[in-house]
Amino acid sequence: MKKIAYALIFLMSFIGIKAQEKETTVADTTKAWTKKGNATLLFNQSTFDNWLAGGENNVSGNIGVNYDFNYKKGDWSWDNKVQASYGLVKTKTSAFAKKTDDRFEINSLLGKKAKGYWYYSAFLNFKTQFTKGYVYDRDANGAEIRKEYTAFLSPGYLYFGPGLLWKRNDNLKFNLSPMTSKFTFVDKNRTLPEEAYFGVKEGESIRYELGFNASAYYKVGVIANVMFENILNLYSNYLEDIQNVDIDYQLNIVLKVNRYISTNISFQTIYDDNALQGFQVRQVFGVGANYGF
Repeated sequence: MKKIAYALIFLMSFIGIKAQEKETTVADTTKAWTKKGNATLLFNQSTFDNWLAGGENNVSGNIGVNYDFNYKKGDWSWDNKVQASYGLVKTKTSAFAKKTDDRFEINSLLGKKAKGYWYYSAFLNFKTQFTKGYVYDRDANGAEIRKEYTAFLSPGYLYFGPGLLWKRNDNLKFNLSPMTSKFTFVDKNRTLPEEAYFGVKEGESIRYELGFNASAYYKVGVIANVMFENILNLYSNYLEDIQNVDIDYQLNIVLKVNRYISTNISFQTIYDDNALQGFQVRQVFGVGANYGF
């Protein structure tokens, strides 16, 4: 896992140094706050009738919000990002509508200029999901059944800590926090033996960790009307299995057709051995309505 983490850090650093911004903006020095957001609505529907190649009728939809509100005045910098998305799919043969996406995340990064592009910093990250998550199976008769496994704030994650920030601009920055506190919140009624429920002990509702956190953000216009947003977070727990590095990498791609129509691609991979002994992968692709605010 350490090799993967180092490779991701190197990749983000290389991109940040070598790539050039295609999008230029004129800063308004009279304003301390800059705000920018994007809302998307993706919809897909497929029907099949005597289609020999095969297929299953389905309807799916996804809604997402990505909102930034940043403060810059004198030596102070305060960057905030809210990301939320939710999606469902219903197929003809399934008894249930199933989630294709469900996330809510807040990132806040405060910096006080030290020298050059360097800042003394403090950061906060919080993430959870909106609705219940299920594990699906089939009974003895072959009927589809489901069992609740996750819910709002079960799990919920909170990270915060002091550190050092390198910030070239709002689109290129990384933060190092060597004393990061991490709290994992769960419903204690869902916990399992041997800390099998997101690392929280059976009968408890909170797990505490202290470790090192590294995060990087890079947003770039590759070609006209094509924007790549990279978000990387790495975490190592000093108190247990320090060699196991948690990874959370997001790639959001927006290909604008016009002001209101765009193609959106979202990819996220997570490695957290307290949640799952392997990589979690989420990918959403669609063409839909796009609104900037």
